[in-house]
Amino acid sequence: MASTIGGAGTLPGARFVDPVVLARVRNLELVARSVVDGFINGLHRSPYFGASVDFAEHRGYVPGDDIRRVDWRLYARTDRYYVKEYEADSNSNFAVLLDVSKSMRFDSHGVSKFDYARMLAGCLTYMVHRQRDRVGFVAFDDEVVEHVPPSAKHMNVVLHVLDRLEPRRPGRLGPPLQKLAEHFGRRGILVLISDLYEEPEAILDAVSPLRFRGHDLVVFHVLDPAELEFSYDAASSFEDLESGEQIPIVPEALAEQYRALMREHVDALTAKFSEIRVDYTLLNTAQPLDYALFSYLSSRERLTRVR
Repeated sequence: MASTIGGAGTLPGARFVDPVVLARVRNLELVARSVVDGFINGLHRSPYFGASVDFAEHRGYVPGDDIRRVDWRLYARTDRYYVKEYEADSNSNFAVLLDVSKSMRFDSHGVSKFDYARMLAGCLTYMVHRQRDRVGFVAFDDEVVEHVPPSAKHMNVVLHVLDRLEPRRPGRLGPPLQKLAEHFGRRGILVLISDLYEEPEAILDAVSPLRFRGHDLVVFHVLDPAELEFSYDAASSFEDLESGEQIPIVPEALAEQYRALMREHVDALTAKFSEIRVDYTLLNTAQPLDYALFSYLSSRERLTRVR
């Protein structure tokens, strides 16, 4: 992120802006505002995020329900007690869990997985804050690096922390996420953004404690197009960004095998997350951010209707 753009009107709509351009914008609040304001216009709100006073449905009254929620007009017609339910009755706790391990530095086209991930984190935080929910943030590699507890006043704090973060060390999902599972006492919405640079079984073991403590968990799997397509054609040394190990490779001989392994990895994650009712979305860093948001929220709306 090299330059600064000073006015909100400079970015008229993220769907027309390449991620590489967004990555050069220093002001994360500007990026978030530009992407979210352009995206959210005319989009039906996903029931997954935020507080609402929108009526959802009736259900039968049970002892202990607040009698102020009884629909007395319906009672007059049916002679039965029904309670009005709403999409959300109070402000939610929302937190982004961002992987800042060294592998997130990778980029093949001008925007790294890390920059894309933190722009996504900023956009989600801005969107949820607009709905008056409490927003928080955690950055981790093999341990918790930064922690901003959820609060209605913490949007600017989250953006400030995002702006100064840099991936520096190798990472592991297990230790920091298990620690966070013990920390997040009140149930809320947790969004994990990572390149999931581990085996599916290890990833599932890492996230399961968060899910089993009652949190709604959303996983964004952020990958560079080169990681998805393996479009290299010249023999060269490839470096593991986590370990620093270099391996000489002839891409043509391994390309199909690599793509097959990547498909297996994604398919395994899709199946395993589905089993524990975790929303999983694969994101390509070449896609505009508003496309990423639309892709997730649209699928979330469909899943909510099914569930």
